[in-house]
Amino acid sequence: MSGSGEGWPSDGLDDVAGAGYGLWVRGVDYVAGWRVAREAADQLNFALLLAEFEPSELRAVAATNDEGCGVVRMVGLPSAAVRLAVLLEALGGGDGGAL
Repeated sequence: MSGSGEGWPSDGLDDVAGAGYGLWVRGVDYVAGWRVAREAADQLNFALLLAEFEPSELRAVAATNDEGCGVVRMVGLPSAAVRLAVLLEALGGGDGGAL
């Protein structure tokens, strides 16, 4: 459940940083980092579906940073991000405290 663009969900390989964001560094295993991020993004996307977010509204996208470490980015509509923030605030008691 990761990927980006019109083909979502796709295999997500188009999300590996470096493929359009900059140069890849020889010897850095970007794919391994992306795989870790993809597993986390898939889990987060499943939770978002359970919370009734549509993938067209809000989704997690697997990527890597310059060092090849996996990262997960949230992509979505501002209204969906606000809705997620409200849900997370409610889980934290709504008082601005830590979850």
